[in-house]
Amino acid sequence: MSTSKPSKSEEVPTLIVRDSNSSELLCYLEQIVPIEATDYVLLTPVDTPVCLFHLKDSGDPEIITTIESREPILDVADVVLQEHDLILIRSAVTLTVSGELEEPEPEELDETDLDDDSELYELLVSFKVNEEEYGLYIPLDPFFVVGKLIDGQATLVEGDEFDKIQPVIESELDDRDT
Repeated sequence: MSTSKPSKSEEVPTLIVRDSNSSELLCYLEQIVPIEATDYVLLTPVDTPVCLFHLKDSGDPEIITTIESREPILDVADVVLQEHDLILIRSAVTLTVSGELEEPEPEELDETDLDDDSELYELLVSFKVNEEEYGLYIPLDPFFVVGKLIDGQATLVEGDEFDKIQPVIESELDDRDT
């Protein structure tokens, strides 16, 4: 008789979080943080979050923070990912990739510091569109999403509300750790 370790999906409940445009992202529920009669939730995406960068010949790669879901760049990314049996998902908050990703060996990890916040990324795929090069990178730091529960539904905390509540949530979580 063999025993298998349960997967994260069997251990941790999931929630669908919706943003103000009604886009959805399936997430694991990591923490519930009650603040002033509102239950805020700390979530992590079930699928792998990715960031799109414009790769330039000279200078540092530039992250593309706003992209329309019908953007032609994403159509090319779809085709490239399908060659690796991966699917690009245009979801709330971030782009995600679904499918079996190979876990890199730590010594093989080609970490790239691509932005001013010293976040590290791993290149997943690169591709060209109209002679311009782009890359989908996986952030190596944990990717958390903040939502709030309203009648059992998770709604993404965005904009000014996020700016106000983020330090309160961080403080609450720090208090729990001590």
